[in-house]
Amino acid sequence: MAMASREETPFHTLEYACTAESVPSEEVHARIQSLMLLFLKNLTAVRPSILDLSLLCRSAENCHAKTSFFGADEPLFLSHSTYNRPFVKKQFTKAFVRVWMVLRISYQLLEEGKQATQRELFYRLLSESPGFFKCQQQVNDTIQDVVAVLKCSRNSLGILASSKGSVTGRLLIQEPNGSLLDCTKIGSAGQVISGDLKCVQNWRFQSDARYILLVEKDAIFQRLQEDRFFHSVPCIIITARGYPDLASRVFLHQLRCSFPLLPIVALVDWNPAGLAIICTYKFGSIRMGLEALSYVCDVKWLGLRSRDLELIPKESHLPLTAKDRRLGASLLSSKMLQNKEQYKQELAYMLEFGQRIEIEALYAHGYSFLGKYVSQKIVQRDYI
Repeated sequence: MAMASREETPFHTLEYACTAESVPSEEVHARIQSLMLLFLKNLTAVRPSILDLSLLCRSAENCHAKTSFFGADEPLFLSHSTYNRPFVKKQFTKAFVRVWMVLRISYQLLEEGKQATQRELFYRLLSESPGFFKCQQQVNDTIQDVVAVLKCSRNSLGILASSKGSVTGRLLIQEPNGSLLDCTKIGSAGQVISGDLKCVQNWRFQSDARYILLVEKDAIFQRLQEDRFFHSVPCIIITARGYPDLASRVFLHQLRCSFPLLPIVALVDWNPAGLAIICTYKFGSIRMGLEALSYVCDVKWLGLRSRDLELIPKESHLPLTAKDRRLGASLLSSKMLQNKEQYKQELAYMLEFGQRIEIEALYAHGYSFLGKYVSQKIVQRDYI
């Protein structure tokens, strides 16, 4: 697909970024109705035709990432390049119909003032149209298509983000009803981050923390929680249990807006997936390019990094898998790392070294060593 060339200046902005807006249900209704009327107009014309769906191109070719003139990182974003999905071409027929099915359900949800998770949508669509929906991924992809067609966020469609994130530490959360959640007084699993993005965006925060710590793994999150790490280093600790879901990213963004001076640092495994997790928080993702632009944050890489290898016994080294190498090569060539030399050097060494290190390898020095390791790196500002 041909891409229009654009002249960029050193003062490059995101003026041609395509985003999904958070809009009221009445506006979403109007957009769905307009699309349906246009569909019917084409179908009942003198020479009838079926309206093609114009979708935003969610691909690397339509992806942009650039460092501004002032040196600040900008997120990954998609420009306005589109492609048509016609009904009449065999390879597009089912995907075309899926979009209209999700549009119908979203319209019904908004009329009834209800919300549904992606999983709930899958089971409803599976029961109603088993010939069109076979797996959750097809539903997720179709939701992103609907977001691209209507240019509104999934939350505006009445679709809840799946949430797997938790938070603990020096944070008071005030809910819209006035009740307070004290994140220092919860169990090892932490406070669950709601998948209702409107709810998350209405939370109000109080904190005396000095840092926000992102942790890749639930087990590490629980260790730091049980050790009350946030009392020795005043911080807020968040985990999304792997790749960050949208709800966790929205929550982090809300924290960043409330406490703009707090450094955000990330503790991940030393492998390509660990770096990919940081990049998702920091730059967003192509797959969710329409929504991710609004929720990126300046996340620093605390660890594990190559300089920490001396702390890890050789018995804890694990070979990189073929999947690790493919992901590493993809990251090295990606636009989002084009101006991140330290990240690229770290990743290149990782691939050359051929080994991956998990955070748990630090336990070779005892369970209490994890907290000492994190606190020393934070205090010394040993992050990139």
